[in-house]
Amino acid sequence: MQKPVLVIMAAGMGSRYGGLKQLDPVGNHGQVILDYSMYDARRAGFETVVFVIKESIEKEFKDRVGRRVERHMDVKYVFQAIDDIPEGYAVPEGREKPWGTAQAALAARYVVDGPFAVINADDYYGPEAYQKIYDYLCAHPDGDVYEYAMVGYLLKNTVTEHGSVARGVCAVDGEGVLLDIRERTAIEKDGENARFTEDGGQSWTALPGETVVSMNLWGFNRSFLDEAEKRFPAFLDKAMAENPLKGEYFLPSVVEQLIGEGMARVRVLLSRDKWYGVTYREDKPAVTAAIAGMTEAGLYPDKLWPEG
Repeated sequence: MQKPVLVIMAAGMGSRYGGLKQLDPVGNHGQVILDYSMYDARRAGFETVVFVIKESIEKEFKDRVGRRVERHMDVKYVFQAIDDIPEGYAVPEGREKPWGTAQAALAARYVVDGPFAVINADDYYGPEAYQKIYDYLCAHPDGDVYEYAMVGYLLKNTVTEHGSVARGVCAVDGEGVLLDIRERTAIEKDGENARFTEDGGQSWTALPGETVVSMNLWGFNRSFLDEAEKRFPAFLDKAMAENPLKGEYFLPSVVEQLIGEGMARVRVLLSRDKWYGVTYREDKPAVTAAIAGMTEAGLYPDKLWPEG
């Protein structure tokens, strides 16, 4: 069986954060969050990383991230482009952003032909998550159904004090199998718990802090890319009619369809680690302090990638 590959979605411009947050240092020697992600992934067993980026940031991304890692992992680059859509479709006039996380994963379809994990570039997941997803992918090829996995986090460990976040809210059965996932794009912290709105804040629905959520750390086989590509036209038909300028093809929505059709089984690998990320610029001091604390405790070396 092929060794799992790590796919990192790094094409977002960080609209809520302001600027290229993927390249904003949080470590003592210019390390960014995804340096720690790749370090954790490499020691879990991943040897190849595929960066999904915008072509416009290629040089800066390679200079500030890629070239450091090239000595330690096999590095590939693919571009998420707004016009990478099926034949017969055109980009709506006035649309500026690409088509969401499922399209970002699809950007890797020409370089990934086996098992792979996919993550966000601006989220810190913790070393346990990479070991769990790597071990799962090594042991679970597709069988009668597609065999996928997701690292789930407790909602209370994944919210920020500084605004709303988007999370995939999960329903999980007693055996740890994902039953359902719903993308909620406006979740706010509410004491020890949280709440979400679907109407711009006119009404709110409570969410317990113990709710399991997706942080877009998934484990798939090649079959997922084939299914996401096949289902892209149906998404576009709906988006063109209802929300042509901002409609997004969410990765969890493809998973939800496959579960609903009985085509995929998704094992939820629960992590109780605290998420760290820079959704907003105000999040950065807490992330920097957390990384410093983990470095001091010996979880990471001060310099992640030895020179030479």
